[in-house]
Amino acid sequence: MVLSSFRILEMELDYHPELRGITVNRPPLKLLQDVPFPAWVADNWETVTNFQAKPDDLLIATFPKSGSTWMQEIVDLICRNGDVGMCKRAPVYYRVPILEFFMNNILPTGTDLLAKMASPRVMKTHLPIQLVPKSFWEQDCKTIFIARNAKDSLVSYFHFHNSCHLLPEPGTWQEFSQKFMDGQVSWGSWYDHVKGWWEAKDKHRILFLFYEDIKEYPRREILKVAKFMEKVLEEDVIEKIVQSSSFNIMKDNPMANYGTLPASVMNQNISRFMRKGEVGDWKNHFTVSQNEDFDEHYARQMVHSSVKFRNVL
Repeated sequence: MVLSSFRILEMELDYHPELRGITVNRPPLKLLQDVPFPAWVADNWETVTNFQAKPDDLLIATFPKSGSTWMQEIVDLICRNGDVGMCKRAPVYYRVPILEFFMNNILPTGTDLLAKMASPRVMKTHLPIQLVPKSFWEQDCKTIFIARNAKDSLVSYFHFHNSCHLLPEPGTWQEFSQKFMDGQVSWGSWYDHVKGWWEAKDKHRILFLFYEDIKEYPRREILKVAKFMEKVLEEDVIEKIVQSSSFNIMKDNPMANYGTLPASVMNQNISRFMRKGEVGDWKNHFTVSQNEDFDEHYARQMVHSSVKFRNVL
């Protein structure tokens, strides 16, 4: 059964009455193996690190605001053979749970949702490679990793912090930019995150994709994902998935755009969860001097890495 966005919100309020008029206090950051996390991740770390993966689990991994929700929708559409109605059965964070989500006074935890899911399960994470539960590698699970250029990731993450009360206050644009470069934002350093997953791609079953490629060549990249998932799709199904996972469709889909959450959790009047989805939006935010400083910092951080992005420098 396909549920309207209004009914989904009613259901969430029915099952979680504390959402009515709830005040969400922004969490502090806590270090976990030298990586900063919102307190609700760090305080539940034992449950995350002890998570038992299954061999047919599929993990979607990104640094925050780098295309994970986009890939969640693509993968769910592939799993459902392009059935758009089935992909509107529930919000994306229920269909593809976030492994380390533990705001259980607001919504069900990621591990609770996964425990009730039938195999094969699909889940997402923003964890850096070194903190992914070992069971994923022991079970030889597949992972789809999406990397987005640093400048656009920074801009998107800043706007997301402004609207999402589940994260610390971002401060000013200048303050947040510096924290981003210093790796002092939730889930840590963009540089370490991307380099770590890049280096691991030849050691594990990891499909490493670039946000910019998915944006420019959606059909080609979706076919890569389907092949990786060992799914054969008919031509009309492929076209349906390309269309249904486009930014313009997803931004108006309450099952994909987090529109079911109340403003006390995510105030989309400040900034929409699916804000622009553009490549190169950083040019509307960086001053000339900021851009020069960032380029110098980026070059130092990435000098020994072979990963190359378009539209970065």
